[in-house]
Amino acid sequence: MRIGTFFGGDSTVESQVQHIVDAEADGFDSVWAGQVFGPDSMTVIALAGQRTTRIEMGTAVIPTFPRHPFVMAQQAMTVQAATSGRFVLGVGLSHKPVIETMWGLSYEHPARHMKDYLSVLLPLVREGRVAYSGEVYSTAAGIQVPGAAPVPVIIAALAPLMLQMAGEMADGTATWMTGAKTIETHVVPRISAAAKAAGRPAPRVVVGLPVCVTDDAAAAREMVAKVFRIYGQLPNYRRMLDKEGAAGPADVAIVGNEAQVERHMRDLASAGATDFMAPMVPVGADADASLARTRALLKSLVGKV
Repeated sequence: MRIGTFFGGDSTVESQVQHIVDAEADGFDSVWAGQVFGPDSMTVIALAGQRTTRIEMGTAVIPTFPRHPFVMAQQAMTVQAATSGRFVLGVGLSHKPVIETMWGLSYEHPARHMKDYLSVLLPLVREGRVAYSGEVYSTAAGIQVPGAAPVPVIIAALAPLMLQMAGEMADGTATWMTGAKTIETHVVPRISAAAKAAGRPAPRVVVGLPVCVTDDAAAAREMVAKVFRIYGQLPNYRRMLDKEGAAGPADVAIVGNEAQVERHMRDLASAGATDFMAPMVPVGADADASLARTRALLKSLVGKV
């Protein structure tokens, strides 16, 4: 299982670029950028591509509704050229409160939207051209970005129909707030079967969960419950938490001392996760020391789980 770091939020562009530079220096396999209300993640990754040489960089994930798939493809191919082929585009539907209440767009028929979106996006980032007529999008166009290799695309997929789409059409999925039992019994079997039936390669399953190496697990879970409370209320994640038998995000967070966290990581790998992206959670009076301990453990596991 490849191990990467995760960042997001409203920190400065320079600090986000530095996060990527530091992740490469520390030997991580990858780094993943979330996006909702902060800086544009693909712009940050393009900038980081000029200061790194090895690390894979991906988005997890960029909402589809605000960007036409042609525009998404054009930017993704530009980022792929800027990073010398080290970019993975992760896209997702986001959530109804964001799309409708905040942005004033329609969230009707999200699965149909994603199918049409991928039907335009994927030919463009793989072949540079598309001719597709669907219910939501109809596009006949081409893109030419010199130096851009085909862009791998993963989608945020948790429900059965979305997992089928991820296996049949895309290159994998990125999950959030989904524990090892649910990865093993729900996510991996569905996406793998869909990919096999479509004659596609084995999909990537990129798993994201909060991580904290600490001797005070109770305090860490209290922090996770506070910081990530909203994810226990959003329907898509709530269904995954229910499958796991978890009351909330704190129950699926990877928390404990070094041995306990390593065991959790190995459980995820055994469940079928191909990649792990780690939002590191500080706890205690010395936040920097707490993060350093977590980072050190994750660094030591690269290439070993």
